Amino acid sequence: MNSKVEVLSTVRVDKSHDLYKIVDSLNRTLKEQDLMFGLALDQEDQEQMVFTIYRT
Repeated sequence: MNSKVEVLSTVRVDKSHDLYKIVDSLNRTLKEQDLMFGLALDQEDQEQMVFTIYRT
């Protein structure tokens, strides 16, 4: 099984408590279009988050 994940876009945004809800909604809604969304705390700046869009 060859599962290749391609990063389409990455952006840093201000940290927000509810941002994960948007990412969850995007993942649930667009998984049929082979899109996946990620959210992580920026390792260098704890007040920033990294939002990433992937094609699966």
